[in-house]
Amino acid sequence: MTEITKIIDEKLNEIEEKEKVKILHAVESGSRAWGFASPDSDYDVRFIYVRKMEDYLRLKEERDVIEWQLDETLDINGWDLKKALQHFHKSNATLFEWSNSPIVYRTTKEWQDIYRTASDYFSIKSAMYHYYGTANGNFLEYLQEDEVKYKKYFYVIRPLLACRYIKEKAAPPPVLFEELMKLELPDEIRCEIQKLLAVKVNTPEAGKGQRIDILNHYIEKELSTYKENVNLMADDRKAEWDVLNELFLRMLRLEA
Repeated sequence: MTEITKIIDEKLNEIEEKEKVKILHAVESGSRAWGFASPDSDYDVRFIYVRKMEDYLRLKEERDVIEWQLDETLDINGWDLKKALQHFHKSNATLFEWSNSPIVYRTTKEWQDIYRTASDYFSIKSAMYHYYGTANGNFLEYLQEDEVKYKKYFYVIRPLLACRYIKEKAAPPPVLFEELMKLELPDEIRCEIQKLLAVKVNTPEAGKGQRIDILNHYIEKELSTYKENVNLMADDRKAEWDVLNELFLRMLRLEA
């Protein structure tokens, strides 16, 4: 166990004790989970927790998030199980990423059961819409000037590759960027991305450079394609709640 993972484990124990919750699953999210962290990237720890059954029956409801720490090194926050299941029903793409993060700080058998059930709620259209929206928003906000932050290219390219994966595989995309890079790409685009990645992982978060026009043109073309794809897709979300309701009650009984 490294020093930082030891600190994170201590923080998770502290949360359980002080908040009187059980952490079901805790992972790294963001650039470290994606595989392209900068030397000064912080640690984005995300977790799902459950309270005792009686806590869900109080007239005064508890908050459904725990925001534990935010500083230059650690960003730690978590979602209540009820909130997580509600977002699985919506096919929340970020929640699917937490569920499939390659860096797991803590997990439980209960969480494996939860994800096995909730994964049936994955929606192709909802996920595609999320990643298209993320790529489009970041492209318009961060990649229009002559000089741009290196990391912002990956905040656009990664979700575009996720769209490609979803379209081809009809499944949640891999979290690791290197797995997404196994998809077919034009040689010149792959070369530019790999060169930029080598610079990015050795440059501080604020590092900037000249806009890369060949990548911008590629991005614009891909955004147009996926906007059209999403608009033509039928809504494939599951409407029923019974399975998730039963799952939630089952988990609460285990904590009773």
